[in-house]
Amino acid sequence: MPEGHTLRRLADDLEAAFAGRLVHAGSPQGKFAADAAVVDGTRFVGADSAGKHLFIEFEHDHFVHVHLGLIGAFDVHPDVAEVPPPVGQVRLRIVTADEDAYADLRGAIQCELVGPSRRDEILARLGPDPLRDDADPERAWRRIKASHRSIGELLMDQQVLAGVGNVYRAEVLFRHRIHPLRPGQTLRVSQWRALWADLGDLMRQGVVHNRIDTVRPEHTPEAMGRPARTDDHGGEVYVYRRTAAPCLVCGAAIRTGALGGRNIFWCPRCQPRFRSRGLG
Repeated sequence: MPEGHTLRRLADDLEAAFAGRLVHAGSPQGKFAADAAVVDGTRFVGADSAGKHLFIEFEHDHFVHVHLGLIGAFDVHPDVAEVPPPVGQVRLRIVTADEDAYADLRGAIQCELVGPSRRDEILARLGPDPLRDDADPERAWRRIKASHRSIGELLMDQQVLAGVGNVYRAEVLFRHRIHPLRPGQTLRVSQWRALWADLGDLMRQGVVHNRIDTVRPEHTPEAMGRPARTDDHGGEVYVYRRTAAPCLVCGAAIRTGALGGRNIFWCPRCQPRFRSRGLG
């Protein structure tokens, strides 16, 4: 599932291609046809993201709310000489009135036309997003410090913290030497603030480079003389999908397990299990 940086970059790309312009909207697939007709021929106001949610604003207080899910894709094509016929199951197509830019949405688990009150309801359910200027990390901290749940679970709970997925979870916990099964209430506030700041930095880099890179300069392939990562994930990482591979810092074999239906990854030496009386 795309993580928060992907949605932020998508919002930026949509803004660059369409903001302030009259657009046509349609649903070649047909499933969004009635709602697309409402915004067809109106002005594209802007796009914004919150966690893994995307909101496209049209004039007259209309918003298209999109959640890509596991297989969704929203392809933006600016500055085209010609708009081609749609290919595949296009749920929503947006085209400028001048027909010099278009965007196609496919495979999203959610695509709905909403008003301001519904948008606000969705936003109110989400935890703070490290990529948003209006985010309040103390909201997340209040829930974390009171929870017996593991920090690995809490980081992926979109009501606690919005936008963090499995890659950023694994990597930020490694970078701060925190085991994913450590109970949230055992963290110190200084640890949480360091996690928050690091997540913001890493996710902003993800927006710019359109991939997740989390290794520090001394652990890059060039610095270590090792092969670059070649799987479908892309960027350079410490533990994510590196099961049984040697840790780039200490050489111990990376381990994996399951937590909340998702895989977790950690280094047993760099991220030792936390032990506290009464908490285990």
